[in-house]
Amino acid sequence: MAADDLSTPLGQYRPKKRRLGLPIALPYAAAGLLAVFPAVFVVWAMVGDDQLGGEPKVAVSIDLHAGSAANKADATAGLPAVAGPQTPGRDDAPAAKSPMTSQGSAATKTVTIIDGKTGARQEVAIPASGSGNAAGPADSAPRDQKFVEMTTHGAIPKIADDGVRPADAFARPVKPLPGKPDAPRIALIVGGLGVSANVTSEAIAKLPGAVTLALMPYGTNVERLAAQAREAGHEILLQVPMEPFGYPDNDPGPQTLLTSLTPEQNLERLHWLMSRFQGYVGVADASGARFTASEQSFAPVLRETAKRGLIYVDDGSNPRSVAGRIAGANNLPFAKADLVLDSVPTPGEIDHALGRLEMAARERGLAVGVSSALPVSIEHIAKWAKAAESRGLQLVPITAVASKAKQS
Repeated sequence: MAADDLSTPLGQYRPKKRRLGLPIALPYAAAGLLAVFPAVFVVWAMVGDDQLGGEPKVAVSIDLHAGSAANKADATAGLPAVAGPQTPGRDDAPAAKSPMTSQGSAATKTVTIIDGKTGARQEVAIPASGSGNAAGPADSAPRDQKFVEMTTHGAIPKIADDGVRPADAFARPVKPLPGKPDAPRIALIVGGLGVSANVTSEAIAKLPGAVTLALMPYGTNVERLAAQAREAGHEILLQVPMEPFGYPDNDPGPQTLLTSLTPEQNLERLHWLMSRFQGYVGVADASGARFTASEQSFAPVLRETAKRGLIYVDDGSNPRSVAGRIAGANNLPFAKADLVLDSVPTPGEIDHALGRLEMAARERGLAVGVSSALPVSIEHIAKWAKAAESRGLQLVPITAVASKAKQS
């Protein structure tokens, strides 16, 4: 402090005013810009036309004619895109089917769409460039409209106007063994397929075409797998989940047919199950020990199966099943398994069961065996089937046996 400042009387000191320099002006300028920026952003958002709020966008050219052709092919093939409404009394219907992605078919591309408000991402499959059909391998499924009835759940089988049944239209021809027209016939059914794509593909590849494949209705690729099985020469069955003892602790899956439901409710569920894929010759039970023993519950289902021009296959696991009696009364082609081949799933027991099945066929002229899709079962059935003809046995699809067992 200067000397003159000390001699100045109290109360008369006045500090000198400083000029507003650049170091102080910068914070004020920055604060002003920050205050103006939100107002500018709000005005831009109001007058702008960007619904994605600045999210990255991609433009993809789509051939409208190809899309229309793909939609027409899907409608003709009867492949429903969404699941039907849930049946009253049970909240377990599977979610709607998702569109096929690029991993599922080389004929499609997958585009990711981002919702600018929620950030949600959605993948949409569109036809690939130069492709006129987005259906992929599943397009080989039966496409004849005369065997298809459209319902709220999708396409289900029906008898054609000219009286031809789907079971006859999709049956595989059987040629007698050369020089052995009366050779004993054996039908083999491998079930539980359609859920695992790898297991199903392995069964299709390893088993001869005369082996019938039964598919569950729940797999995301079940339509494609059913088409592949038919292309490989297999007849296919739809496995319908039916109420077992111990339900619901023992639950076969969504849309299971139940003794506690009305006939109308069970038929609604049956139609949902029937719409999952096409081209099958008949229906087989999955579980169902309690349901197949109840004539009141089971009879409407088998009458509907006959009405749809299909066959019915009883897996033989329930000795109290009334399927045979109901089938005979409704002119429903019917077959019942004589033996479960892998009830004890070991190589030795499976081979022993195949031997017993062969003996039954020689005694009666025909026999039916069922098996699960365990790798050990597929391996030993495939090995046995290769040598069957050399032993004077004819391996046939299930329709060849069901037609003879019609009045069983």
